[in-house]
Amino acid sequence: MKRFESQVKQIPYAQHAVYAKVSDLSNLREIADRIPQDSAQFKIEDLECTPDRVSCTIQPVGGISLHIVSREPEKCVKMETDRSPIALTFWIQIVALGESACKMKLTLDADVNIFMAKMVEKPLTEALEKLADMLAMIPYE
Repeated sequence: MKRFESQVKQIPYAQHAVYAKVSDLSNLREIADRIPQDSAQFKIEDLECTPDRVSCTIQPVGGISLHIVSREPEKCVKMETDRSPIALTFWIQIVALGESACKMKLTLDADVNIFMAKMVEKPLTEALEKLADMLAMIPYE
């Protein structure tokens, strides 16, 4: 198992508002709409979102499906893959910084052997960081 972590992102919204949005996976459509498809390294197709599950095809990676396995109200959302080229576990952690701001960190565990870890390290780290940046920029109102 190889662990990847994003930088901690500060978000100018209350912890409860951020949690409410990220704990409902149907809100991921808003994030996907912000990705410029013509210049993206990865192209997202066939995006389907429900409150508990998201699935899509990411070119050139292939089909991916994630579902929420646990929610810790206002603090953490944990997801796992149902369908993916590699087994993944993904956390979104949120910590309050007062009443109107919070910080967020994304963590990804990938079930890869030592040889695969070297191959996927850079793309997974970059993808995780880009996702963290997008989550830090969306409105949580």
